[in-house]
Amino acid sequence: PATNGEPAREPLRIAYHIGEGVDQAAAMVQNIRNQLRIAPDIRIAVVAVGPGIDFLIEGAKDRNGNPFDATVEDLAAQGVSFRICETTMHTRGVTKADMLPEALVVPSGMNELARLQLQEHYAYIRP
Repeated sequence: PATNGEPAREPLRIAYHIGEGVDQAAAMVQNIRNQLRIAPDIRIAVVAVGPGIDFLIEGAKDRNGNPFDATVEDLAAQGVSFRICETTMHTRGVTKADMLPEALVVPSGMNELARLQLQEHYAYIRP
């Protein structure tokens, strides 16, 4: 919405690159919650590759034993999309049935990050 005579602005678009496992994912979750609190209309895409897909596997927990499933479900309900690399899934022997239902499979996580940045104008963040 326009304020003080300024033109309306597009919501921010952020692409999170997660490739280091559950500790990185836990830090990312807190960042995303903070961003949504300040800018509820922000568009966030999480792209998980390599060990970064671990938090999207059914039954995954953070280092304190807290499951990720309810958190991912809550963030998805707020518009956050979670994309997992199909190449990583094949390499690690993981199937779609192993993943949380909110996880969208993309052919290549790295290509998805590039596409989001170049074609959809998402800013890149690697927490």
